[in-house]
Amino acid sequence: MKNTKYVFVTGGVTSSLGKGIIAASLAKLLQARGYSVTIQKLDPYINIDPGTLNPYEHGECYVTDDGAETDLDLGHYERFLNIPTSQSNNVTTGRIYQSVINKERKGEFLGKTVQVIPHITDEIKNRIQILGNTGDFDIVITEIGGTVGDIESLPYVESVRQLLWELGHENAIVIHLTLVPYLAAAGELKTKPTQHSVKMLMQSGVSPDILVCRTEHEISDSIKNKLALFCNVKKEDVIQSIDAETIYDVPNLMLEQGLDKVVLKKLQLQDDKQPDLKIWNAFLKKFKNPKNTVEIGLIGKYVELHDAYKSISEAFIHAGAQNEVQVNINWIHSEDLTVKNVPHKLKNLNGILVAPGFGERGIEGKIDAVRYARENNVPFLGICLGMQMAVIEFSRNVLGYKDANSVEMDSETQHAVIDLMEEQKNIVNYGGTMRLGAWDCSLIEGSKIKNIYKKELISERHRHRYEFNNSYLKQIEAAGMIATGTNPETNLVEVVEIPSHPWFVGVQYHPEYKSTVLNPHPLFIDFVKAALEHSLN
Repeated sequence: MKNTKYVFVTGGVTSSLGKGIIAASLAKLLQARGYSVTIQKLDPYINIDPGTLNPYEHGECYVTDDGAETDLDLGHYERFLNIPTSQSNNVTTGRIYQSVINKERKGEFLGKTVQVIPHITDEIKNRIQILGNTGDFDIVITEIGGTVGDIESLPYVESVRQLLWELGHENAIVIHLTLVPYLAAAGELKTKPTQHSVKMLMQSGVSPDILVCRTEHEISDSIKNKLALFCNVKKEDVIQSIDAETIYDVPNLMLEQGLDKVVLKKLQLQDDKQPDLKIWNAFLKKFKNPKNTVEIGLIGKYVELHDAYKSISEAFIHAGAQNEVQVNINWIHSEDLTVKNVPHKLKNLNGILVAPGFGERGIEGKIDAVRYARENNVPFLGICLGMQMAVIEFSRNVLGYKDANSVEMDSETQHAVIDLMEEQKNIVNYGGTMRLGAWDCSLIEGSKIKNIYKKELISERHRHRYEFNNSYLKQIEAAGMIATGTNPETNLVEVVEIPSHPWFVGVQYHPEYKSTVLNPHPLFIDFVKAALEHSLN
């Protein structure tokens, strides 16, 4: 059994400093040195998971192979480490309290008064150590969401305090990510916010071992000395994290700063092996030196918040680098599209992606975008709801079923080409009840999708309640849209394509969730390649 080491990442001063990227970058460096590493995210909100959260609230809901609806940071972890995460990698306050309350209802606490300490903190500590106890990992990095000083974060910080004492300082350390702001009027960087943040953390009984300082300007030696003096760390433990051109630069920046070396030294692990970042840096070189540019329209209804489609935009970065192409995403709000303005708004695009989503807002604009792509031979990729929109558009404008729709949008439609899945019909609770996680899909010989994957059976992640209505399959296929991928057990249509079109594919699953730096998703690679060919014609 491995003696698993733990690294806790906390944040101070302000939210959105990039704890997830720092955690993923450190994990990448440790992995590149030969250590087995995983990362988990502790989220202080009371929702059980992000599954019922509006994307405007929290960005994309990321789905794992085992069907967990999780925080989008898990997407960063997978994209950096190229290993899948699971239900155990994301814990929310809601899940913690739900578990403790269930135990109390069963009488497991033997009549004791249930309190934050020890019952809630014990549950948090158990969740933190689940991954370490598997024996699969040398190091578990735990990112604590929110900002030190938040009421919501206090039980997590207290749990970390207890674990530091229980595990010993050579087995668990704390990295505190903080902000060193630049005041233009004074012309200098200010350390006081960091000092206050560390003081607040120390009032909770936790003293940081390493400070990672987010900054827009280089941090001088004198500022590092000052931070070390006032924050009870050594100067070598003050790490600069300057604004980067891309998140994929951060592992190299952290390597230059020696973050991985400091961590290994504190955890009493060997650091005699230099990180192997050859493949990572080859990707970066291609990404930064594109030979061509393509314009791809992302048609969605949450486009004001790009994080709502985080995995899609990152998949385009991976696929773009693979094709040595810069992918410019044109963020287009589906509510702004009408039959009249679609030709004008979409005319300069080399590819059109209709994004996932729920609800009827912006639906007609998505359908208009599909029609434009189909009729003008523009490469088209529809994901989840985007695939369903392609089926509806085809049914309306090729089959002539003018009221064709999904029962999600119109429960009275006479032509429900998209219907509620049978197992969903009696469900009342919405949280965690969709078709979630990895499901198999069989691909038809000779199809575009089979040529892309070069496999007969694939496994992809899902997140949906509605499905292609198989009672319309024969009519739709006779008119020229073919179901080229189906679930082997349920016969659920997973992929549709139009063979007469240069590149027209709709998928019920979410390929974007599985695209990583080391393994860009083949569907995105081929879509970007098709967009490039379109741009050159």
